[in-house]
Amino acid sequence: MAQIEVGILGATGMVGQQFIALLANHPWFKVTWLGASHRSEGKAYRDAAAWRLPTPPPEDVSRLTVEQAAPGRAPQLMFSGLDSSVAGEIEGAFATAGHFIVSNSRNYRMDANVPLVIPEVNADHLKLLDGQAAARGWKGRIITNPNCSTIVLSMALAPLRQFGLKKVMITTLQAISGAGYPGVASWDILGNVVPFIDGEEEKIETETQKILGCFANGKVDPHPVVVSASTTRVAVHNGHTESISVAIEQTVPPEAVIDAFNGFRGRPQELKLPSAPPQPIVYLTERNRPQPALDVNRDGGMTVTVGRLRPCAVLDYKFIALGHNTIRGAAGAAILNAELMHREGLL
Repeated sequence: MAQIEVGILGATGMVGQQFIALLANHPWFKVTWLGASHRSEGKAYRDAAAWRLPTPPPEDVSRLTVEQAAPGRAPQLMFSGLDSSVAGEIEGAFATAGHFIVSNSRNYRMDANVPLVIPEVNADHLKLLDGQAAARGWKGRIITNPNCSTIVLSMALAPLRQFGLKKVMITTLQAISGAGYPGVASWDILGNVVPFIDGEEEKIETETQKILGCFANGKVDPHPVVVSASTTRVAVHNGHTESISVAIEQTVPPEAVIDAFNGFRGRPQELKLPSAPPQPIVYLTERNRPQPALDVNRDGGMTVTVGRLRPCAVLDYKFIALGHNTIRGAAGAAILNAELMHREGLL
């Protein structure tokens, strides 16, 4: 099969670099175009980006010239790691010009006609694309993946929908890579916990309801679960850890909950998509797991790890969930969305 050419918006940032790294040996997609800010425009990528990942960028991508983040010569399929301060206008321009944008930015996530997708959880929400062109006047399309913390939470909650999810309380311990580079000053984060991340709690509380909601009659009806979130930044490089408590309608033993976690599968596993982990949620029985240092890179960073299920004195159950914030929570999530769209004939 001939590879599909793709472009990356925000190519010099942390998420843009993860796109490049994850697409380096992709069987379907090939990076042929890079777009970034005026500071990088006209430079070879190797000269424009301060590479922050442990593996070097592919040589063919390093030689590419960074172009203005504007439609024109870019491929039809685009991945966006743009900052939200500029993503809305730029992604809208690309969609208007006929490009398919798979976006990691928040700007269009909650729009009624834009899919907010985790392929294992709500692949059917891609049906929103059918009415997107008429509603927005775009020749192209925009599909989004959720906030990095929302992805971890929504994946952990999805197997529990069968038990009647009612309420969720979550406290996050989020890695510094989620703040980009240079991110949080060392004076602020070393030996410290920062109990505020701007806009993060609102994203978790609203995006989760849309993701877990049902598609019917051309729209998504949000899930009625009530989510209360508190977010913190901690001195961890990669991996968002979440302490989660849930209230459910049914009375089920803990063994049934663990079986639901381990047995959870979705459309990517059915289709054997290249970026799909064979088991998207893995429950660990050790009392001190999951841990970012030990578990965050499971299955290339695409698996959510869960552990410490126990009764909750306030709600019903509580547990810990962990996911890689720049892979499953960002670039890897967008790539998996594009793989799903390709296999479903939507590109």
